[in-house]
Amino acid sequence: MTLPAAVLWDMDGTLVDTEPYWIAAEHAIVEEHGGVWSDEYAHQLVGNDLMVSAQFIRDNSPITWEPERIIDELLVRVTAQVREHVPWRPGARKLLASLQEAGVPNALVTMSWRSLASAVVEALPEGTFAALVTGDEVEHGKPHPEPYHAAARMLGVDALDCIAIEDSPTGVRSAVAAGVLTIAVPHVVPVPLMRGAVQLPSLRGLTPHDLVSVVADERLARDAGVEDETTGGGG
Repeated sequence: MTLPAAVLWDMDGTLVDTEPYWIAAEHAIVEEHGGVWSDEYAHQLVGNDLMVSAQFIRDNSPITWEPERIIDELLVRVTAQVREHVPWRPGARKLLASLQEAGVPNALVTMSWRSLASAVVEALPEGTFAALVTGDEVEHGKPHPEPYHAAARMLGVDALDCIAIEDSPTGVRSAVAAGVLTIAVPHVVPVPLMRGAVQLPSLRGLTPHDLVSVVADERLARDAGVEDETTGGGG
């Protein structure tokens, strides 16, 4: 089996279990302003571009800060918790190491901003990620395909030859829209089934070759669809 040209990783909820940190920070800043936040609201923000999330918080709470300040306040709190303890998701670090050993480059594709992403990357061996795409450095965040296109471009590979690992509906839609075969590992919120993505309960015990096997049927379906479009077939 041919290994992927690269593996493109989401961060929050996929590589690290930081969603509880985000939810706690959201509750804190809203309640400090005399409002009430709910986990239902918090779950709507999972995987979103931070500007989208910040505007949602502003629209659904007494907070009148500009979205950029809301993001800054959230990032300060979440980053501080990450620097105290990085909550790795099961199997993630071992799979990262196995991919490196196999010569497969990894990219981090996150809607968190670079300040938080750097805190996570710094907790890993140097060179673990060959590229880093963050929410403050793209024009269009997830579910737009731009973040995944940007990662493939940085690595000098074709997105069609990569595999993405995601945990949220927003992230999966972004990767699939970019043409990246995707492994969804739902965590805080459920992920609907969609063409181009396969769901697994965990990354625990997976090898680089396992990733290829998991997406094999989706790859065949995609390639068959491309061939049909090219030849005018498909009935």
